[in-house]
Amino acid sequence: MTIRRIFGRRAAGLAAVLSAGALALSACAGGGAGSTTDAAASGAAGSAEGIKVGIAMPTQTSERWIADGNAVKEGLEKAGYLVDLQYANDDIPTQTQQIDQMITNGAKILVIASIDGTALSSQLDAAGAANIPVVSYDRLIRDNENVDFYVSFDNYKVGVAQAKALLFGLGLTDKDGNKAADAPKGPLNIELFAGSPDDNNAGFFFNGAMDTLKPFIEDGTLVVKSGQTAFDQAATLRWSQEAAQKRMEDILTSTYGGGSEPLAGVLSPFDGISRGIITALQGAGYGPTIADGLPVVTGQDAEIASIKLINDGVQQSTIFKDTRLLAEQAVKTVKAIGSGSEPEANDTETYDNGMKVVPAFLLEVQTILKDNIESDIIGSGYYTADEVAAGVSK
Repeated sequence: MTIRRIFGRRAAGLAAVLSAGALALSACAGGGAGSTTDAAASGAAGSAEGIKVGIAMPTQTSERWIADGNAVKEGLEKAGYLVDLQYANDDIPTQTQQIDQMITNGAKILVIASIDGTALSSQLDAAGAANIPVVSYDRLIRDNENVDFYVSFDNYKVGVAQAKALLFGLGLTDKDGNKAADAPKGPLNIELFAGSPDDNNAGFFFNGAMDTLKPFIEDGTLVVKSGQTAFDQAATLRWSQEAAQKRMEDILTSTYGGGSEPLAGVLSPFDGISRGIITALQGAGYGPTIADGLPVVTGQDAEIASIKLINDGVQQSTIFKDTRLLAEQAVKTVKAIGSGSEPEANDTETYDNGMKVVPAFLLEVQTILKDNIESDIIGSGYYTADEVAAGVSK
């Protein structure tokens, strides 16, 4: 199925609705030839004027979602769209109500970063019935045919990059994943953390990481001493820092003598989870830095608090997903839909949401270690040197 075929009904419906509205305004105003109302009527489907876009973001508890929401909103408003941006504070009923209200209030396109990718069926059905295209933002919305496009990063590669960072931090490989000449023979004890089970991305992250770590686990170089190797065992509901800290504390107590036995590294899928893990490790007597014996801990999202920890030698790495680029791609996608044309996709095979394969545009990611904070974080303008030093963004 081509993207054009997927979008044909929705884009045509949107164009018809907007054109009809513009024609009605023209008739009421009675403008003559060459008036602004005539221009709107003739070009409504190709103009952002009067098109309302609803943006549903999951939470303001993570700085990245605040940045994402603001960036998409600013990009769309700059292009002339009307924007309704809402945050749901990780509460599913709040997000469903917000999306219902967006539809009621006349949104013509929806951009949704879901809290639970399976909890929006009635909202998506309503959007489909009203010919409102839905762009799934970063997190794939599942189990409904009324998801038209997906913008995200290559989530499987995120997991691969996290595992490669862990292997590099343990001295088993170089930065590119090639076996190190002086690699330790092991066994090295590691533990595994995964993301929220209601976030479709979490499975891609975990699978990418496990496929990369599997050869080292199978040959005995790495040992998951707790035995908790399945996604369901490693999952962290709502990506909670507190839940991650508690689970790490429990593992340390049950498996590592409360911190008296060696633990070499922890695979973490998100910086908030990483900070919870690090708090538990330091509380058990590891560290306080990697140089002092703190286990290698990975991460994701380049949150400023974790960038400071990496710079200070506490957290080993994070995966940088430049949300400025993601927001820019979302804006491009909305602009294409709003003009009745076909959004650009670079993956039309991978992301099956349980009802159909959703066409996607996937962006690349970067691994951040202490030695490339200056070039890739500060140099790109994502954070300033002062922000990195303070661990707080301004």
